[in-house]
Amino acid sequence: MQRVQSPIIPIVGDLIRQVPGTISLGQGVVYYGPPPQAIEQITQFLSDPNHHKYQAVQGIPALIELIATKLKTENGIAIDGTNQIMVTAGSNMGFVNAVLAIADPGDEIILPTPYYFNHEMAIRMANCQPVLVPTDDQYQLRLDIIQQAITPRTKAIVTVSPNNPTGVVYPAADLQAVNYLCREQGLYHIHDAAYEYFTYDGASAFSPGAIANSSEYTISLFSLSKAYGFASWRIGYMVIPTHLLEAIMKIQDTIAICAPVISQYAALGALQAGVGYCRQKLESIEQVRRHCLQQLATIQDICTVPPAEGAFYVLLQVHSNMPPLQLVKRLIQDYQVAVIPGTAFGIVGCYLRIAYGALQQETAVAGIGRFVKGLRELVPTAPLASD
Repeated sequence: MQRVQSPIIPIVGDLIRQVPGTISLGQGVVYYGPPPQAIEQITQFLSDPNHHKYQAVQGIPALIELIATKLKTENGIAIDGTNQIMVTAGSNMGFVNAVLAIADPGDEIILPTPYYFNHEMAIRMANCQPVLVPTDDQYQLRLDIIQQAITPRTKAIVTVSPNNPTGVVYPAADLQAVNYLCREQGLYHIHDAAYEYFTYDGASAFSPGAIANSSEYTISLFSLSKAYGFASWRIGYMVIPTHLLEAIMKIQDTIAICAPVISQYAALGALQAGVGYCRQKLESIEQVRRHCLQQLATIQDICTVPPAEGAFYVLLQVHSNMPPLQLVKRLIQDYQVAVIPGTAFGIVGCYLRIAYGALQQETAVAGIGRFVKGLRELVPTAPLASD
């Protein structure tokens, strides 16, 4: 556990609490809560005393059935006996389930960087080795580098699209190439689609689990946390090869027995409301995104902002030798705005992640204004000698 990094969100949260009035552009959540249909389902849950007892490890049947319909109609993934659905306490739990099921201590799992920090942490907790492979200067996958990183101990390649922390969306062709590589090399492809609905400017998310004959080695992770404002309810789900079901049942039964049943009922209502609920809210997030990119464009002399067509993140490179956590502290203390240092995502240099989905428009705009002002005043415009 000493080799596992400390979660950065609580660290930044503590800094925020020390400076009242700070606007947080840090945590990756949405500004809205669950749809009314989710709350209405709580009454249904409370109507039966048996609901207070343990339920099926895999998930309540009604929710599994609704998820199967969603997967087929929205993702092109058919649940056909070669694969199974497992309802989890959030998609982070799904990732832990997957790692423990497929890997022995010392095995390797390939993570493109910047990575989602909880993925790297989970791999280390399982006493496995994260193999970090760089992306290009636009944060897109470098398939040649991924292939070169494969060794006899490699068990899986992880992809996240739309991506946390970069906000990029991987082209379908690149995800297909990773999936075919996994087929050829006898590896698992773990794909995290927590932000599947959050795409902009014509971009769209692709589900590797929809690739023909891929169900034997593709593990797909989904979450209600973002799309349905469900972060605290802890409901996600995974699509797994059938041959992993027994192992993952053992793991989940040990860790949680089952995802919270009251939350599973709420999830029924959320999925009944459907993706239309999320898309109603996306307009506000997209307006904040446009404002954020417009403001960042005014400081391109001191930072590089690669395209970000998904999720609700921007990962920018600041042209500074200042340690990123030190810069974060200065932004909080002097400008009352918080972001996340890029070191949490496995990259070296002065990188900062902005999350713009959690706040109402007026507050988000004010926070972005503080950030731009702070960066302009803290970072010199002259080129660094090391550049």
